[in-house]
Amino acid sequence: MSPPSPAERRSYALDQLEEQGHVSVNELSGDLGVSDVTIRKDLQFLEDQDLLIRTHGGAIPANQFAYDVPFEEKAQRQKEEKRRIGKTAAGMVTDQDTLILDSGTTTLQIVRQIKDRNVEDITISTNSIHIALETVGIPALKVLLLGGTVRSKSASVVGPYAEKMLRDHAFSKLFLAGDGFDIDHGLTTTDDREAYLNQLMIESAEQTIVVVDSSKFGRRGLCRICETSAMDVVITDAVPDGVDRRLRESGVQVVIA
Repeated sequence: MSPPSPAERRSYALDQLEEQGHVSVNELSGDLGVSDVTIRKDLQFLEDQDLLIRTHGGAIPANQFAYDVPFEEKAQRQKEEKRRIGKTAAGMVTDQDTLILDSGTTTLQIVRQIKDRNVEDITISTNSIHIALETVGIPALKVLLLGGTVRSKSASVVGPYAEKMLRDHAFSKLFLAGDGFDIDHGLTTTDDREAYLNQLMIESAEQTIVVVDSSKFGRRGLCRICETSAMDVVITDAVPDGVDRRLRESGVQVVIA
């Protein structure tokens, strides 16, 4: 069988990118039976056509608009990447920490990883019903579940009661996910009530740690949560080179899980 043509390779890469949200050079070269150098040239060609954004070791979609999808569907995307990000984020939690966790699928992974660590006297505030249920029966974790109206798609709580509870408390760390991360537009989500609540979370925390898998880069949701200047740390599995440079120049710590 003859090797795939450049057009066939690039078409395959775009198909995988649409299906998975991220592709790696190693996986593409193995699937197509060509060298890593050939795949990098293909990805560079596609980036020049504004069809993707290259990252260290792979690529992510370019200029996608983020849409609101059910929590269960989100949880199935980039599962291994989110697990690694969650483990890295959990490693930043220390005894007596007071945390805010938003309602993302990546922040749920943080709680699952915290459970396996020997930390004590941790307070977690969250608007996520999934996260609250995950902490049941763990004596080391005290949970403050924000009150209000439940969004059925995300099983998250929003509204004025949740907002008042945040204003009445102060926390050491916020772990914040999102639906899109555009270096010029900032961190975004698809729901205005979630975005406003996230903004209050930032105001209530001493440190804001953004946890996003690489498929979120280059995407924008309807509502902006914050600009990069509000972030202290970004934890991800891969980041476009240009985004990495601009974040570091802005004083944001970038951690690769």
